[in-house]
Amino acid sequence: MRWFFAALLILSCAMSAKADAVFSVEDSQIRQPMPGRTVTAGYLTLHNHSADAVKLVAASSSQFARVELHQHTHKDGMMRMEQISEINIDAGGSVAFEPGGLHLMLFEPKDTLEIGQQIPLTLEFADGQQLMLTVPVAATPKR
Repeated sequence: MRWFFAALLILSCAMSAKADAVFSVEDSQIRQPMPGRTVTAGYLTLHNHSADAVKLVAASSSQFARVELHQHTHKDGMMRMEQISEINIDAGGSVAFEPGGLHLMLFEPKDTLEIGQQIPLTLEFADGQQLMLTVPVAATPKR
């Protein structure tokens, strides 16, 4: 039984190391929620360094009840935000998660988020790869 768990641990580490080599992330941040709000947004630029296209299918964080992939769209002259099930990233390509476009929606933080705090975030891909990140909390810009 110990061999089984040891093999599982080694496989898990190997998959994580592979994801780290295939992907890189820049400009990541989770916005501090506005007072009284239990939802916030996350932004980053995700680079796919592999020779294959990939699909991002989920995100999660131990610091939030749930994390969803979202996008803004224009329909009937109105800006709408909607949950999406996957994001395609071309081989050698990048995808920007930014205000007014693709973004992460993070719901119900388990604790108060402080500016500069590092939040664990896991990105999950259709092929089973996971990319584990730590993302800083940033102030929500004043309008």
